[in-house]
Amino acid sequence: MQLNDLEKRMIDGEFGEPRRLALEQQVTVGRFFDASDFVPVTQAHVMADGEAVGEAGVQMLERCAAASPGHRKVMIPTITDPRGVDPSACSWLDQPEHAPEREGRIVRAFEAMGVLLTNTCINYQVVIPPTRGEHLAMGDTGSTIYCNGVLGARSNFEGGVAAFWAGLTGRVPRYGMHLSQRRLATRHFRLEEGFRLEDLADWGALGGLIGRRMRNYFEVPLISGAGPTPGSDALKHFGAALASYGSTPMFHIEGITPDAATLDQATGGRPVEAEHLRRSDLDAFYDSFRKDGDHVDVVVFAAPQLSLYEMQLVAGLLEGRKVKEHVAVLLTAPPEVVRAAERMGLRAVIEAAGARILEGVCFYQMYAREMGEMMGWKRLLTNSAKLANIIQGYGYEPVLQPTTRCIEAAIAGRLA
Repeated sequence: MQLNDLEKRMIDGEFGEPRRLALEQQVTVGRFFDASDFVPVTQAHVMADGEAVGEAGVQMLERCAAASPGHRKVMIPTITDPRGVDPSACSWLDQPEHAPEREGRIVRAFEAMGVLLTNTCINYQVVIPPTRGEHLAMGDTGSTIYCNGVLGARSNFEGGVAAFWAGLTGRVPRYGMHLSQRRLATRHFRLEEGFRLEDLADWGALGGLIGRRMRNYFEVPLISGAGPTPGSDALKHFGAALASYGSTPMFHIEGITPDAATLDQATGGRPVEAEHLRRSDLDAFYDSFRKDGDHVDVVVFAAPQLSLYEMQLVAGLLEGRKVKEHVAVLLTAPPEVVRAAERMGLRAVIEAAGARILEGVCFYQMYAREMGEMMGWKRLLTNSAKLANIIQGYGYEPVLQPTTRCIEAAIAGRLA
């Protein structure tokens, strides 16, 4: 890789060991992906939950945080993904004893390095939305695909420690979604007439349906026939599920997303044969989560975290009602959304119904396997296709349903 003068000085150690180590690691990644050089980035979004960071990761963060102030501070605005512990709920959820201790060490290390503890995967909704053409280092797959597809910004999946390295150096290897030619559509999915998307869960299911058909990271899907312009929450669920199922960092929707005013713009003028999707395909996707029996242990609204509008939606469905005592109903949201929900009375409505709001966390990042075993949770109901996909790996039996049916099941104590 070609390095400029500043980068050569970083890798020579002139700006301290943390930055030297970071750039050395980034060069290794860049060479793997045949990057010719680095591209400056304006934001980094790092993983911050104790399960993902792990003990070795915490020790690495502590070593970096112990450097002198001039050597340890991040070079660009750097924010955090959801963490694994909400201190107000840790005991009730029976999380592992080491969880809060490890989270505290992560927090102290990040604070010493100037990282902002935003604790959210929907930073584009509650912190600051990136702008078209802005180069980023996003560490969450849902954040990455939304910033690329909906906002026209540019980022690869800078998962794990890679986004942290970007925060220290202010740059990432120039490959993948930073290159214009890699952002062009290579697959075309046309929704047939009558393919209506009526619920946030439908948008997530569509993302999962297409994601299952993707073959590698560099395939970019274009969707046509999607109907009226969807809202931010719908595209949030769509992108999060598409990224989860397909390892896909970018998408276009004809007439809606910024680089897909026409089919030709999305594909760069190359012919791409359309693959047709029918409503029956979406129904089959839902059916793939069908389970025997009607028992429900826990209903979860998370992955991605909830916006204020989603909190209002759930509060409206719960108002004046009570969930069954044996069913736990959990909502995860960023701190800013929780404060707003409190101010507007939504939290009081939700908790009066027996549901709980968890702040700054996301369900599957909360030591979900251990938590499920301790709480006796197996059958999980959700409107999030992303969560339904991921949580299977933690020993749960997920059922994917539209939002209203999730609430009705929580009230009835069983699947409808």
